[in-house]
Amino acid sequence: MVFVGRNYVEHAREMGNDVPKQPMLFLKPPSSIIRDGESIVLHTVSSHIEQEGEIGLVLGGRLHKANEAEAIAVLSHVVAINDVSARDLQKSDGQWARAKGMDTFCPIGTPAPAPADLTALSIVTTVNGVECQRAKSTDMVFSIPTLLAYISQYITLQAGDIVATGTPAGTKKLAPGDVVTVELFGSTGLLSRVSNPVVAGT
Repeated sequence: MVFVGRNYVEHAREMGNDVPKQPMLFLKPPSSIIRDGESIVLHTVSSHIEQEGEIGLVLGGRLHKANEAEAIAVLSHVVAINDVSARDLQKSDGQWARAKGMDTFCPIGTPAPAPADLTALSIVTTVNGVECQRAKSTDMVFSIPTLLAYISQYITLQAGDIVATGTPAGTKKLAPGDVVTVELFGSTGLLSRVSNPVVAGT
């Protein structure tokens, strides 16, 4: 799974960072994936773990050194994703493999067929029913076609691979007992949803 960092201006600012000149990429291992209803574990190695609601893209075929039109032609589904992140480890490690790749740190909803109008996508995240993140795909620094084409220049994507497009502003520290819900909408309404309780680690 390929994830994109700092792709919304306001989120970059709230984290004290500049927007990158090119898409910032990182990877998450398959072992981080959980499904709707499964628990996000607050691993004790971190004291500050936050949610990140994101628009996920599922590839339907191979993508290698593609242009934007070719990239969109291979996009098959969209999906709600939560890029759970340990902020203190991000800072201390200087890279994000541990901070974002731990077990349970990638809740993924049920994919929906990709709509024709990708500019109408929006992501909404709530914690305990209170909205904390809302943004449109048009708010991204780098658009969906741009991201897919860019990634394919360096990483060959295969059918079934997932690309997550970055999170908007509004991430917050999670605590045991919280419930995080990420919903992905298109012009026709709700497309994908993932909701997960948060539990203490051991």
